[in-house]
Amino acid sequence: MDTTALTLEAAFVLAVVAVVFLAFYRQWASPDVIALAGAMACVVAGVLDSEDMLRVFSNSGPITVGAMFILTAALQRTGVIGQIAGFARRMAVDSSWVNMLGLMVGVMVLSAFVNNTPVVLMLIPVVISMASDQGEAPSRFLIPLSYASIFGGATTIIGTSTNLLVNGVAIEEGLAAFNMFELFVPGVIMGLAGIAYMMLIGRRLLPERRSASEEIEEEPELSFLTELVVTRTSDLIGEPLSGIAGQDDVEIVDLIRGGQSLTRSERRTAELEAGDRIILRAPPADAVHFRRAARPEIAEEAEEELEAAVASGDGEENITDRLAKAGIETVVEEEAVIRQGVIGPGSRFEDRRVGSLNLRRLYDVRILGVRRPDEEIGEEFENLRLQVGDTLLLEGPADGMRTLFDRGDIVSLSQPVLQRERREKAPIAIAAVAGFIAVATIGLLPIAMAALVAAVAVLALGCVRPGEAYRSVDWRILFLIFGMLGIGRAMQASGAAEFIVHNMAALVAGFGPWAMLAILYLVTSALTETVTNNAAAILLTPIAIGLAHQLGVDPRPFVVAVMFAASASFATPLGYQTNTLVYGAGNYHFADFTKVGLPLNVLMWAIAVALIPVFWPF
Repeated sequence: MDTTALTLEAAFVLAVVAVVFLAFYRQWASPDVIALAGAMACVVAGVLDSEDMLRVFSNSGPITVGAMFILTAALQRTGVIGQIAGFARRMAVDSSWVNMLGLMVGVMVLSAFVNNTPVVLMLIPVVISMASDQGEAPSRFLIPLSYASIFGGATTIIGTSTNLLVNGVAIEEGLAAFNMFELFVPGVIMGLAGIAYMMLIGRRLLPERRSASEEIEEEPELSFLTELVVTRTSDLIGEPLSGIAGQDDVEIVDLIRGGQSLTRSERRTAELEAGDRIILRAPPADAVHFRRAARPEIAEEAEEELEAAVASGDGEENITDRLAKAGIETVVEEEAVIRQGVIGPGSRFEDRRVGSLNLRRLYDVRILGVRRPDEEIGEEFENLRLQVGDTLLLEGPADGMRTLFDRGDIVSLSQPVLQRERREKAPIAIAAVAGFIAVATIGLLPIAMAALVAAVAVLALGCVRPGEAYRSVDWRILFLIFGMLGIGRAMQASGAAEFIVHNMAALVAGFGPWAMLAILYLVTSALTETVTNNAAAILLTPIAIGLAHQLGVDPRPFVVAVMFAASASFATPLGYQTNTLVYGAGNYHFADFTKVGLPLNVLMWAIAVALIPVFWPF
């Protein structure tokens, strides 16, 4: 095949890749659906053979990733990670500098062997509590928490799914498998350099922001959350709800009609009907006014007594009692609290509309707002489909909030996640993970097979139940991987990969392999920050190997460059899931990651380009 010419098939595949990455960036659909659709387009067009597509499901990379999800779930369910989180809190001292250093070093070590996403989820409430104890803003610690987990993941093959995937693709391309600790020394050097940067420079760039829940709870003016029922004799029948909502100090929380909550857009144009239940937040005097309009049949003497109590400035308890006599019911019997929670991996709320969750009916909890790192959520958040990493601001009674968090679909950012721990099984889970690492390190079994054996062991020995194991696997990530592996095969089969390799090599032919390594790292890093690390790694690994062959050098350093660059995502909250998780918890702005992380990206690039050829010569 003439690699200098762009064939029709190659042009088609490159067009598919462009559309796929644009769809990732614009979030036209779920990433796994986008990737699988791209692969299927190549199959239907005849560019990718059906047998080749089916072979991607035997790749060792995603199989190992799935097994690691189960092993991490075993460590969670047996309380191992929770014990580590508790130890971290107990070790906190009065110095924020020392706490940040200890946090980053500890998380870096742990993330080298455990999936870093649950580690970060478990530690977020611990870090927030620790910051509160020190009188510090959580935003001073949560970005360092995420970055440290990324540093640790890059030090071993199992530390991050990216390394496992690149290793699997490299094996299919004919390279020898990477051993467990082949990346360890350069990875540790880069990680320590990253920690030094954060301690000396990065921490000075971190913002000081209170959480959204703290900001609301510290508001000095309080209002009653009340519920009004519109009766058949009400003066409000036929009146627009917007007439109430437009008044000062009055907030319409909900309008329930026929047992269903109306969305905000429906409430804007709604005219009140008999039987409507209006949930509003208003000062007592306004509550009295609307109650009179909603239920004219209330005895005049009751209203007069109530108005007199409000006018005389009676205490809150007395006014509440009088409101109850007048028929105005407080929506929650106990004091409402405001909490933040995040949608974690495996949540049953993922991809569900906010308005369909029915949290108010199930837990007496309502959603005040939703925050997402890559877009502004407007008033129509009831129609928003939730994603992993979305931060929810919640209000409701403490008991209802506790029940909601215990279900595990929303992870509390205010208190450590409670698991149904099986502590007696903890030694088994630890032994399974340690045995897996030992067996894979000395080469008794390939990494994928060793991971599968360990995963089956924790299942068979009761560390994690089958249902929990299935829920712990992030199937969307796995199918994203399978889809991208299919597109990668299509690039190879169509000649698109060879076309890119030939032209990239021609551009830097006079500069040598070092320049190509630097460019490859930059391209991988840019794709990781804007799209997703796994997709970038899968597509660029075969290209990296082809570039090395084109230049006549060992492909291994080029593959390592893809590994490090696809993991080193610091400049946006999008490229790496741990960044997305801490974004809302720390009340960060998008630009905070760029300010702190972009210099770190440049530092990691310079160190990697200098170190990689030393450990893996061209």
